[in-house]
Amino acid sequence: PRSILQWNVGSHRDISHESLSLFRLLEPRIEILVLGTGDRVERLHPATLKQMRECGIAVEVQDTANACATFNFLMNEKRMVAAGLIPP
Repeated sequence: PRSILQWNVGSHRDISHESLSLFRLLEPRIEILVLGTGDRVERLHPATLKQMRECGIAVEVQDTANACATFNFLMNEKRMVAAGLIPP
């Protein structure tokens, strides 16, 4: 079901395997995680992205404004998607 949860991440530097564990626990399971990293797209550690792929979750990293638009588009397509958003 639709939910809003507080994600205790202040910047892209806080995004890690541990901080993404919240998204691996969601039921029903998500297939795509859209991450908004603030005013601009920030690179995440490749190992972190690999761990999410190994769990069956694709990760799309964008600036937050585009991440919101992508999330809404995917929701409209009835995809199993979640968003982790850091304010710009």
